[in-house]
Amino acid sequence: MAAGEAAPGKVKVLVVDDSAVVRSVFQQELSKDPSLVVVGTAPDPYVARDLIVEKEPDVITLDVEMPRMDGITFLHRIMRYRPTPVIVVSSLTPKGGALAMEALAAGACDVLCKPGAAYSVGDMTADLVERVKEAAAAGIRRPPDAATPPPPPPADRALTRTTNQVVAIGASTGGTVAIERILRSLPANAPGMVITQHMPELFTRFFATRLKEASRLDCREAQGGESIVPGTVLVAPGNRHMLVRRSGARYLVEVKDGPRVNRHRPSVDVMFRSVAKAAGRNAVGVILTGMGGDGAQGLLAMREAGARTLAQDEATCVVYGMPKVAADLGAVERILPLDRLAPELLRAADEAAREA
Repeated sequence: MAAGEAAPGKVKVLVVDDSAVVRSVFQQELSKDPSLVVVGTAPDPYVARDLIVEKEPDVITLDVEMPRMDGITFLHRIMRYRPTPVIVVSSLTPKGGALAMEALAAGACDVLCKPGAAYSVGDMTADLVERVKEAAAAGIRRPPDAATPPPPPPADRALTRTTNQVVAIGASTGGTVAIERILRSLPANAPGMVITQHMPELFTRFFATRLKEASRLDCREAQGGESIVPGTVLVAPGNRHMLVRRSGARYLVEVKDGPRVNRHRPSVDVMFRSVAKAAGRNAVGVILTGMGGDGAQGLLAMREAGARTLAQDEATCVVYGMPKVAADLGAVERILPLDRLAPELLRAADEAAREA
């Protein structure tokens, strides 16, 4: 069998990066896994375009800062003409972080730090192998149409209770777009929220900034010790778990290290379980698009503790993995299209306030 030719059943990977060193390392490390085969490498999108037609890869790794054509423009073309799971590899510069957010909005299924940034080459490529296999099995769909404006946010809620509710949202692949659409549709005094989105270290800061610019809410990367209050959104920092604790009548976030849970740090399960324990029926849990099953057990714990639980439906998910596992487990009270989740979580939070 010729080099780069795929054996039956193997996942075909195309590596696109202007760095010859990165291309070589990725090819070498991905090829060590018997279930993967690198069918080609490309220094720019023009070479990659021809290889996509010829080799029909199952997964593409894509640098976003390249000569001749930038990765974002190329990604839009891939999603338009041949939707394929794309894992973006980006530097942790301010420009690289902003481009990574654009790439996720354009349909990339994942983002990883480029070697020499937050990860060593060895750690990064080990993670890349797992992400490639997950992406190949996920059945990627096009992201929700960003050109379709979300419904306008409702007027601020009448605050009939002094006890604050906690809305906990967990997501992975496709979640950056889904979360932004939900937050755009919420009023400025929406219930306090905690969000765990699977994303590498430091990229979560760019994500929180993007959410703040897109919504009427005060969105921040959690540092630990912040109160969960109406109008505030706290995003779990990459590579650290975020938990919710109760202190008297207040809910606070705690940020901590610890082992990966379901191969993730931050883990949605860790956050949901802490919300179940701290807030019980005074909380709403929402599980969105994503690969795997992280969050399902935690959402079940929330439901068993009396919380309202919601999930994104299959038709609007980029990957119907996490919501499906949670639904199959009996953790989900209602399954809804993405654009119906914002009003429903407000309604559920109001019900929680009345029943508290």
